Amino acid sequence: MSDEEIHISTEDARAGATPHMTRYILGVSLVAVIVIFAIILAW
Repeated sequence: MSDEEIHISTEDARAGATPHMTRYILGVSLVAVIVIFAIILAW
């Protein structure tokens, strides 16, 4: 065995692309929770 470090790119290490859909889902969910709590408090 050799003691050499293996360097691969981040994209190859992830084995795929990372879509930015997660940030939109988190944003919409946060807004939805705030609206729901506002409705509950107003009721």
